[in-house]
Amino acid sequence: MSEYNIGTKCVQAGYTPGNGEPRQIPIIQSTTFKYETSEAMGRLFDLEENGYFYSRLQNPTNDLVAAKIAALEGGTAGMLTSSGQAANFFALFNICECGSHIVASSSIYGGTFNLISVTMAKMGIEVTFISPDAASDELDAAFKENTRAVFGETIANPALTVLDIEKFADAAHRHGVPLIVDNTFPTPVNCRPIEWGADIVTHSTTKYMDGHGSAVGGAIVDSGAFDWTAYPDKYPGLCTPDESYHGIVYAEKFGKGGAFITKCTAQLMRDLGCIQSPQSAFLLNLGLESLHVRMAKHVENGQAIAEYLEQHPKVSHVSFPGLPSNPYNALSKKYMPKGGCGVVSFELAGGRSAALEFMKRLKLAAIETHVADARTCCLNPATSTHRQMTDEQLIEAGIPAGLVRMSCGLEDKEDLIADLSQALG
Repeated sequence: MSEYNIGTKCVQAGYTPGNGEPRQIPIIQSTTFKYETSEAMGRLFDLEENGYFYSRLQNPTNDLVAAKIAALEGGTAGMLTSSGQAANFFALFNICECGSHIVASSSIYGGTFNLISVTMAKMGIEVTFISPDAASDELDAAFKENTRAVFGETIANPALTVLDIEKFADAAHRHGVPLIVDNTFPTPVNCRPIEWGADIVTHSTTKYMDGHGSAVGGAIVDSGAFDWTAYPDKYPGLCTPDESYHGIVYAEKFGKGGAFITKCTAQLMRDLGCIQSPQSAFLLNLGLESLHVRMAKHVENGQAIAEYLEQHPKVSHVSFPGLPSNPYNALSKKYMPKGGCGVVSFELAGGRSAALEFMKRLKLAAIETHVADARTCCLNPATSTHRQMTDEQLIEAGIPAGLVRMSCGLEDKEDLIADLSQALG
C-alpha cells in the first residue's frame, strides 16, 4: 500500500480479503484458538511461527487494524492496546526499567504527565521535563547516562503547543535514544512524525481515529528505523537473550522492523494484558475508513471557531495553532500544512464565573470530559478535571480558571458559531 495516498490507505490498508472472504474485517471474538498438535502450538510459544493462541496477547482482528494504522504512519509494525494511556506506558516501559531516565516535553496531557512523573517513578524510572520551546543546548543538558527515551506530543492536550519534531528527534539521536511521539490530535492524516525523525508513534485511538465516542483504545507504531543493536548496553531487553522466551534476542531475530513490537507483545502484553477487544478494534476500523474525510472538517470548524473567538470582546485569549497570531503557527505550517486538529482552547475575560455561566448556556456543544469525535464538546478544567486546584495553582499550571477547551465536531460551523454567540451573551 506504500504507493497509495493517505485517503486510500484509510479505506483499504491492513486487510485484503481473498476470494469469497468477508469484505469487512471480521470480528474474531474468541479467547482461544485450536491446534491439531502440541508441537504446532509450541512453535507459536517459541516465536518460531506466526499465529494466535490466546487473545490476551494477540488477536487477528486487532492485528489487521494495527497493520492499517502502521501503514498510515509509514511504520513497519504496529499493535493495539486497551487505551492511549496503555500505549504510552507500553512504548516507554518496553525500553525502560528500574534505573532508567526519560526526557519528556513538559507540555503533554495531564494523565501522561502523571503516568511518567508518579507511577513510573514508583518503578524506579526518573524523568526530566523540559519545555517544548527549549533550545537545542537546553535539550542536550537534560540527557543523562541512563536516558533511554525522549517523549512528546505532536499537538499537546490541552495546551495545544506544537512539538518541533525534528529538533527533538535530532537531540534524541545525538544521545543514542529513540524519540516517541504521541500523534493523537493531528492523526497521520495531518502529520506523520516518522517522516520528521520520530522512531515510535503512539495514539489514543479513542479520539479522532474512532471518531464517534464508541470505543476506548490505543495504538503503537514502530518506524523500524532505530538501530537497537548499536546501543546494546542501553537496550539489553532487545539485544540480549530473553530467557522467558528460550533465549531469543529480539533485535537479531526480528530486526529493526519487528523487534520493538514483537518484544512489546511477547513480554508486556503477555504479562500485563492491556489488549483492546476485537469488538472495539472493529469499531475503530470503521472510524479509520472515514478519517481522511473527517479531519478536514474538524480542522475547518476549529479554524472558523478560533477566528471568531479571537475577535470576541469577552474572550481574552485563544490558543489554536492555525491562527497567524499563535506562537506555534510556523511550526504548525511546517509539520501540518493541511491543519492540525479541531480543538480550540480559549480564556474568558470574566474568569471562573464567566466560564461557568458560558457552559450553562451552551445548547449545541455538550459538556464532556472528552475530545475529538463527531460531536462538539466543551470542558472547563477549573470546574472539572482540575477542580481540586486553587486559582493560583491553576495559573501556575497554565490553566487559568476561565479557560475552556472546545473540541469542534462535524456540525456546520455556522451553527457552532451561533451557539457560541448566544452562550457568550
